[in-house]
Amino acid sequence: MTAKEIKLSKNLSITIAQLNFLVGDIAGNSKKIINYAKKARDNEQANLIIFPELALTGYPPEDLLLRNNFHKNIQQEIEKILNSVTGIYILFGYPEKVEDKLYNSALLIYNGKIITNYRKQHLPNYGVFDEHRYFVEGDTPTIVEINGVKTAIAICEDLWYQKVLEQAQENDVKLVLSLNASPFDMRKGESRKSLLETKAKSHNLTIVYANCIGGQDELVFDGGSMVINENGELISHLNFFKEELKTINFSINPQKLIAKTEPFTAPTIEKQIYDALTLGIQDYVNKNGFNKVLIGLSGGIDSALTLALIVDALGANRVEAISMPSRYTKNMSIEDAEIEARAFGVKFSCISIEPIFKIVGATLCGRPCLDSRLRGNDAKMPEDDPSSLREPEDDCAINNLSELTQQNIQARCRGLLLMALANEKNALVISTSNKSETAVGYTTLYGDMVGGFAALKDLPKTWVYKLASYRNQISAVIPERVIARAPSAELAEDQLDQHSLPVYDILDRILELYVEQNKSISEIITIENFDKEEVNKVIKLVHRNEYKRRQAPPGVKITTCAFGRERRYPITCAYIDD
Repeated sequence: MTAKEIKLSKNLSITIAQLNFLVGDIAGNSKKIINYAKKARDNEQANLIIFPELALTGYPPEDLLLRNNFHKNIQQEIEKILNSVTGIYILFGYPEKVEDKLYNSALLIYNGKIITNYRKQHLPNYGVFDEHRYFVEGDTPTIVEINGVKTAIAICEDLWYQKVLEQAQENDVKLVLSLNASPFDMRKGESRKSLLETKAKSHNLTIVYANCIGGQDELVFDGGSMVINENGELISHLNFFKEELKTINFSINPQKLIAKTEPFTAPTIEKQIYDALTLGIQDYVNKNGFNKVLIGLSGGIDSALTLALIVDALGANRVEAISMPSRYTKNMSIEDAEIEARAFGVKFSCISIEPIFKIVGATLCGRPCLDSRLRGNDAKMPEDDPSSLREPEDDCAINNLSELTQQNIQARCRGLLLMALANEKNALVISTSNKSETAVGYTTLYGDMVGGFAALKDLPKTWVYKLASYRNQISAVIPERVIARAPSAELAEDQLDQHSLPVYDILDRILELYVEQNKSISEIITIENFDKEEVNKVIKLVHRNEYKRRQAPPGVKITTCAFGRERRYPITCAYIDD
């Protein structure tokens, strides 16, 4: 495309709009674009404002892109933006439909006119990304002059390849404006910054990188927008997990753009993960219209951390905690649950599952039904034997069931109570299973897996401990003995997790190598010198429990490979490495 000279100046002020957009809310997102463009123009005296990738629809819109009316609404809102703001360049992302083709595009407008349109040239189709399902790749660079500065436009994945930046360099471009929707994982932040520094320096370009923030189902976008100059130096860095409007003022000379360097210290990885989980919970609950959440509070570390996260995300007045002890629950667990609830100021109640547990056990073991209307044709209940109607005086009926069945009944009694209370209170249940348990199936389907959102779904158990300690540094809300004591589901006498699983340090390392790094069993054994039988056991459990994970609620992705939309394995599958 031929460069277009719009306006000459010795200065260029660019505002990055790091915002939280709602998928499908085209009118709401359009209003946000208009309002922030006016703020940048009037309050920041900015020449240009840049919004994230697909800001108009939110990211990712998924199969909404296949609906014709969706694109009609997009065009209506583009016209509204064109007619609503003058005096500032506006660059935003949107899906562009051209006959039977769809492009992931960026529109640059000024004074009610479309200046240029760029189509993303590299479409990610790995991990959580499915862009080839919807979009066609663009093949043309977009070069435009803004205040006399030759500028190129890129969209997210474009920066990870040479093509777009080489196109910019060949056209003597000094500035690249990059629109992004880059979701968080615990290892991405530093690699993202390093990539931009390398690309900017090697191509002698200043890069303005605008990312979105917010939770969208299992994804959470962390922001962290930044500006890197042509020497590969960080000029400005926006906060993580916060909406922010930031203006960078450039002085223009014939060779380069000059801007004041602002110091930035990245938060610890513990804080980043904690903030990611908090924002993911907050947006899932709020964007889906729930006013209240419920949690089963066991007195263990998983539910304690989950309580901390949901209170920090939503506020204590929107959270209710329920302790549901059984015959195997230790007194300290009930005490710790109440201490945690009091520390956060949430409503707390205690409901024993023992009566339900006995009834289910007795029913399964053939205790006669008192109501003839509910008995089958073959049911026998001698009316002359009163003993057949009395309550069991001991646990003979329950003891006839296997230990595993007894344990799962208890978990499902709790799930039943939580879901019933959720119906009564119009609330969302937040489940507490972590990634380690979910990976190997050490969690009960329709029991502790019930709920609308799984706060810890992608958080390994070792990280549960780290985040609990991190949260206690802010304020001491999780009792130390909850962190120190050996983990237990408390579904059997003197039960400990380590009776069924490897210790979590080993389990999590095996899972990291197998799930996130795709190492084979033999490679895992070689890398860590782990016991062969132990590794084989873990990998078999991972495969055997795919059916459980497929029925689990969504949860925030924070690792490099999360169960759910990212790691997609068949349920019916005979293959195991080695």
